[in-house]
Amino acid sequence: MKSTWQDPAWLATAHAWIEAELERLGIRHTGTIEQPHVYQWSTVLRVPTDAGVVWFKANTDALRHEAALVELLARRRPDSVPPLLARQPDLGWLLMADAGTPLRAVVAEEASLDRWLRVLPQYAGVQLDLEGDVDALLALGVPDLRLGALPTAYERLMDEVHADRRFRDAATRVTELCDELAAYGIRETLQHDDLHDGQVFVRDGQHLLMDWGDACVSHPFFTLSVTLEGVLSWGLDDVEDSVDIGPFRDAYLAPYAARYDGDLVAASRTAMRLGWACRAVNGHVPGDDKQTFTRLRMLLDGRPGP
Repeated sequence: MKSTWQDPAWLATAHAWIEAELERLGIRHTGTIEQPHVYQWSTVLRVPTDAGVVWFKANTDALRHEAALVELLARRRPDSVPPLLARQPDLGWLLMADAGTPLRAVVAEEASLDRWLRVLPQYAGVQLDLEGDVDALLALGVPDLRLGALPTAYERLMDEVHADRRFRDAATRVTELCDELAAYGIRETLQHDDLHDGQVFVRDGQHLLMDWGDACVSHPFFTLSVTLEGVLSWGLDDVEDSVDIGPFRDAYLAPYAARYDGDLVAASRTAMRLGWACRAVNGHVPGDDKQTFTRLRMLLDGRPGP
């Protein structure tokens, strides 16, 4: 898809749509449109205007639902996503206001992870608010990786990546963990599935959640795999297990504790392990098995290395 994103004809069509939407909004384009991000699965264009920088995003067909999902989030939780200026529903294009400064840069400047203590309960609140919207989310095309669907999806992934016996045999354990987690009775909902410090932005004191292309409907606590084990436990200096993730876990669980009884910490431990199965399935890019097997090793061993 990289060649498509950089094709002059495709870019001309995207530029024309951007110009038309800006005109509709009464915003004037003031400079050269740049293309800072080009991936196999998406591209982003930076558009300078007299109302500040705005951002255009296009996804592959598999991630096209992001546009409709962001529109839903902008209606339901406008405090948690950048303002949505326009979308093209057939193509899944998005035009958004600038989200501010990446949390990664803010964390580095402040030399502190404490902002996550605010981001995590805010994000949990979004998940709780959307518990009743599962059917609507699925209708938008958000992938279904609920506990009842994950074991089959895991087995399908094993065939796709030609996994060896060690990973294939783990299918039984995946099913057992799904049953164990289901017993806590926590409703499944929207789950970002890749919530790290490059997906959160800070603007005017608000923390805004970005890049919902990998979102799925699943157990909400699966978020903790990437966010706690994959990001926060490595600390400011990128040293594995250098940070106590307990306070961050507790901050995330606090809104859930107001609604659910039971041992949520125990549930989060199960979810943090099983969440790597979800991430492996949901984040698999054909032809890029390395990342997938890193996530599968996190599922089996709790460590990314072989």
